[in-house]
Amino acid sequence: MAVASKYAGRPVRWTEDRLEHMLSSSAGSDRVMKFKAAVDEGGKVTALDIDFMENVGAYLRPPEPATLYRCFGNLTGAYRIDSVRLRSRAVVTNKLPTGLNRGFGGQQLYFGLERTMDKVAREFGVDPLELRRRNLISDQSFPYETPTGGIYDSGAYEKALEILEGSADYQALRERHREARARGELVGLGLAAIVEPSATNIGYVGLATPPEHRREGRDKSGSTEHVRITVDPFGTVTVLLGTVPQGQGHATVARQIVADQLGLPLDKVVPKVEMDTNSTPWTVTTGSYSSRFSPLLSSALVEACAKIAISIKRAGAVLLGQDADNVELVDGTIQVVGDPGKSVPFKAAAGLLHWDPGALPADVDAETYVDAAFTPPESKAPSREDRVNSSLCYGFAAELVEVRLDPDTYEVSIENVYAVHDAGTVLNPKLIEGQIHGAMVHGLGGALYEEMAYTDAGQPTSTFMDYLIPTTAETSFPLHSSRVVTPSPVTRLGAKGSGEGSSMSFPVAIANAVTDALFEHSIDIDFLPVHGSKIHSLLTDSNSN
Repeated sequence: MAVASKYAGRPVRWTEDRLEHMLSSSAGSDRVMKFKAAVDEGGKVTALDIDFMENVGAYLRPPEPATLYRCFGNLTGAYRIDSVRLRSRAVVTNKLPTGLNRGFGGQQLYFGLERTMDKVAREFGVDPLELRRRNLISDQSFPYETPTGGIYDSGAYEKALEILEGSADYQALRERHREARARGELVGLGLAAIVEPSATNIGYVGLATPPEHRREGRDKSGSTEHVRITVDPFGTVTVLLGTVPQGQGHATVARQIVADQLGLPLDKVVPKVEMDTNSTPWTVTTGSYSSRFSPLLSSALVEACAKIAISIKRAGAVLLGQDADNVELVDGTIQVVGDPGKSVPFKAAAGLLHWDPGALPADVDAETYVDAAFTPPESKAPSREDRVNSSLCYGFAAELVEVRLDPDTYEVSIENVYAVHDAGTVLNPKLIEGQIHGAMVHGLGGALYEEMAYTDAGQPTSTFMDYLIPTTAETSFPLHSSRVVTPSPVTRLGAKGSGEGSSMSFPVAIANAVTDALFEHSIDIDFLPVHGSKIHSLLTDSNSN
């Protein structure tokens, strides 16, 4: 557009229709994966040999080839696997360029890993849930360092799987499925247990450059987030956020956190969500991606509130004739510790900072405006041995999916979903449940519906008539959701991200369930999306052989 405007000598506007968008914007990447597992006689996976080949479309553009490396630290998922060998390749083709998608890189990783775990279970004649239990990182092992450099901050994977098993009444469910299969019904159960990375450390991008070619002093790392807080003369606190949400509720949670930290009612906190690099504090890592808000921006809010609280408490201490260490912020007031009867309104202290700063002690600044940054030291550049803690926090999701296949059309219907999530401290229960539901629907689209079709010459043939996405009609399945809480020790409130887990785990859980439903036909689902026509083709090929 800039070039067109330059040559035309006037402003130029481009209006894109939906078909043009599908032809020329971006899509999620294709990945061809090969997983090999070394397994001991007890069914424990001791090593993985992984080969990733990523179709990034017509050309590489930022942040690609990041999809190959974003989940590098959690490459072994929720399992205690000591050794990994990884080969990663990005391949340029004549397809649409690729770009960011929810759970960026995670859907592909866990499809390969969790399908492998199911295959190990089948090879050893072990129930898939029991096989995972044998391989899970124990609840006593945290913080846990993975062979690729990830540092899992907290978790209770064994407890979560136990809750999942009880919630689903797993053994009784398995027995009902055996009875249904005896009647000729196509029913299946699929399980996925995954680690959900959040607060990406951009240092992982350095892995795309071989260690011998990395330039000294040019390393990249970091997960920094900035906020700005101001207090007006009437005690109203304004919060400026640099993460622009798309419906996640950042303003709601920011208001709640600041009100809690400063002892204020919610109506005295005004959140502003905007991103103007000319006025909003930012770094190159700033943004609403990789589930950064809960672990990073919430921590920056705590840092900013701590700075503002110092000024407010000192001003309140002057009004109360007390030492600043002897007062606290409670219910919209500054009060003497242990003596609620001696207090002044928060707005009175704010007013003193604005109208009478001369009353403050000589060593106290009348600070009513602060910028704060949260920069976790755990987010470092990759080592020369290609190990990196690619995210700050690592949550957990375990999901069990019950499916039924129509005997005539082979349409996949989801009968029940049982889920257990751990995102550390829960900042807002309603919003986090919304995030889980949204991620699950996103994963459902990739598992059963969304597919870009191309001719052999690389011409896309998809339109929004046949590129299907889930609607409320497809997402009315019963969801039985539970929660485990293991606060993160590396964030100020113990919160981790939770917006992407189910988009990573749900697709492979469905694939495992469909494979289970087709068990007697010896068919493995090794691709997505999987729908009736593809199942029909697999069964036809199987029967012809």
